[in-house]
Order: sequence, then structure tokens, then C-alpha cells
Amino acid sequence: MVKKELRKSYKALRQQLSSMEIEEMSLAIANNLLKLEIWNKTYYHLFFSIEEQKEVETEFILHILQGKDKEIVVAKSDFTTLEMTHYLLTDNTKFKKNDYNIPEPIDGLEVPVSKIDVVFVPLLAFDKKGNRVGYGKGFYDKFLSECSPETIKIGLSFFESEQLIEDVFDDDIPLNFCITPKKIYSF
Repeated sequence: MVKKELRKSYKALRQQLSSMEIEEMSLAIANNLLKLEIWNKTYYHLFFSIEEQKEVETEFILHILQGKDKEIVVAKSDFTTLEMTHYLLTDNTKFKKNDYNIPEPIDGLEVPVSKIDVVFVPLLAFDKKGNRVGYGKGFYDKFLSECSPETIKIGLSFFESEQLIEDVFDDDIPLNFCITPKKIYSF
């Protein structure tokens, strides 16, 4: 399938999920995440879920990171430049939903992309090669291309992998892992 079809299909699948299913599957994803050998790193980039899009609830991952005393980095999106600015999450970080209902930090201590060790990546679908389909704006493609080659990229998905995304571009950055409620995919 091509990205446009996958986007439409997986948005529809997510809309069918109940709040209870989202919570249970998000918890299963967080539990599977604990099995990865990634916990010796320092800076972890985490997205906050867009409730209206029925995304994976990342609050469980946030608690894991806080429990392991990790540095948590959150982003703010600029829809004019399609770039993200990254901020250290602290007790004083205040959030506001943007026009797309994305919870974002208002301001804070900026973290350079070069410091980020692990990125949790939102997505709609992914394939067996680690290619992903997002919402199509390119924020994460641009951000991941700026990351170090050693940065670990982990997709989070309620659904299992597609066989193949047909229209992958040369500048698309593949994932290292994708975590679903049932499985850990390694690429």
C-alpha cells in the first residue's frame, strides 16, 4: 500500500478504539518497551499523545523514564517552518495545546538534537523494514534526519506491521524498533 491509503486506513482503525482499549494497549506497549536494552542512555525524546487522534498514550512511558531518572525531552512544532524545537521536561514545564491539539511546552531549557539518545516516534503505520507513515507533515522526518546515526528510533503502534510501504523516499529515516502491544519489531 502507499502512504496516503495507509494514513486513511489506520486513522479509521484508531477511531474505532475505545478509551479502555487504548489504555490497555498503551500499557502493553510500555511493558514491552521495558524488554529493550535502551535504559543505559541519558536523553529520551518523548511525544505527548494527541487524545483526539487516539494515539498511543505515552504517560506510562513517561512514568518509566521518570522512575529511571532519565532526562526527558519534549518538542514544540513550528507549522510555518515544519521544524521542531526540543525542551528539557522539568517540574516547571507548562504545556498548552496547539491548533492541532498537540500538547507542547510553552518554553524552557532548549536541548540540542545532538544530545538526544533515544526518540519515541509517533506513527500511523509501519512496515517490516522499519519504514513508517506519519501524518504527512514531515516534522519527524526532518527531526530524525538531524539526529546522530547512533540515536535509537523507536516507533509506537497499536497495530502490527504492514508487509511493505510502497512509496518510501530516499530521505525517509527508518526506525530501529517498533513496539506494539503484542510484539517488539527490530530492524
